[in-house]
Amino acid sequence: MTQLKSLTLESPITTAPAVEPAIIPDTVPKPTLRNSGHWPTLLGAFLYFDFSFMVWTVLGPLSAHIKDALALNDSQTGLMVAVPSLAGAALRITLGLLVDRIGAKSTGLLAQSVVMAGLAWAWLTGLHSFDAMLLMGFILGFAGASFAVALPQAGRWYPPQMQGKVLGLAGAGNIGVVIDSLLAPRLANSYGWNSVFGLMLVPAVLVFMTYAMISKEAPVKAKPKRLRDYWELFAERDTHWFCFFYTITFGGFAGLAASLVLYFKSTHGLTKVEAGDWAALCMFAGVMARPLGGALADYFGGTRTLTCCYIVAGVALVFAGHAANLAQSLIFFLTALTALGAGNGSVFQLLPQRFGKELGLMTGLVGAGGGFGAFLLAVTLGWSKGVTGSYSAGLTGFACLCLVALAGLTVVKKRWRTTWGALATARI
Repeated sequence: MTQLKSLTLESPITTAPAVEPAIIPDTVPKPTLRNSGHWPTLLGAFLYFDFSFMVWTVLGPLSAHIKDALALNDSQTGLMVAVPSLAGAALRITLGLLVDRIGAKSTGLLAQSVVMAGLAWAWLTGLHSFDAMLLMGFILGFAGASFAVALPQAGRWYPPQMQGKVLGLAGAGNIGVVIDSLLAPRLANSYGWNSVFGLMLVPAVLVFMTYAMISKEAPVKAKPKRLRDYWELFAERDTHWFCFFYTITFGGFAGLAASLVLYFKSTHGLTKVEAGDWAALCMFAGVMARPLGGALADYFGGTRTLTCCYIVAGVALVFAGHAANLAQSLIFFLTALTALGAGNGSVFQLLPQRFGKELGLMTGLVGAGGGFGAFLLAVTLGWSKGVTGSYSAGLTGFACLCLVALAGLTVVKKRWRTTWGALATARI
């Protein structure tokens, strides 16, 4: 007690005058495309994906010429234009494994080299049989697998809250299908459909050189993945859902890209060039909607945006299957492809929030789902035309899958928002 009293007397407690808390200005700029990431790599990824998508889907715009030249039936033609989608789906897993082992840039250069070799083979030797077309379709799958390279290469440079915009911009490289639909039928009319493969070597070399010079690896060290890692990741419930959601959005987009030229030619009696022009218009809407969908998902939330996309796409596809004239077909396909394109951007706004550390693996898995969806739709449309004489059954069946995806999204969105979504830095 004496010690306590002494301490109190000898060490009086003085009260410091109140000081207003200092207001520290927020000097950290908001992340933008200008002040974060690496825009040359984003540009390189866009160009790589753009040309790759153009090559991947080239059999669609050429399908009317090839069908006549090789005397293929509707089912064979549907399978021919669908094989690149299935091959791309499988090869995305392979390239996804390579991305973490030798780097995204080296993987991209390797895949482009395989595609250029395939184009040269097709041009110099010719494709004179259905079997040769199927083999070429498999080689073109390496172009479709670019999805597993270009998107993670660009996305790893940018923060989570920008993933919807960045991956939407990189993914907008699928504008290559618009270029295909516009130019391929015209070039085929002028020089022969087989010469189109040789002509594509010119932009192939230019893109290869540009990509090699300007793109860089992101400063993120990724642990090399094994095939077993894919199986372990696939055991996650959310992996199944993301694969299914992208099977519908991207599968619908790419499946229609492979089939619309044939649809417009056979349904409305258009010339091959006219069919390509109208198909290009529809695909352009889907391409432009992808970055828009990513931006809307950043602002409103990925699940809300994706819900609207499934509703609009499903309804539009049903009406497209029963359109009475060309004008109605154009309106409904434009609407459906806009919704599907926006849905692609929405899925890839959500994906990095849930699987940020496994983005390379998930891009391969989800991309494989999208490729399988494209194969499913293209084959179904060919079967529908061959068996029933119209595309209505195939389009209506895929519209039903949109409703199934909508129901699935309704089931999982509450759990997503209250678990990993509650910790995400972006809207879910």
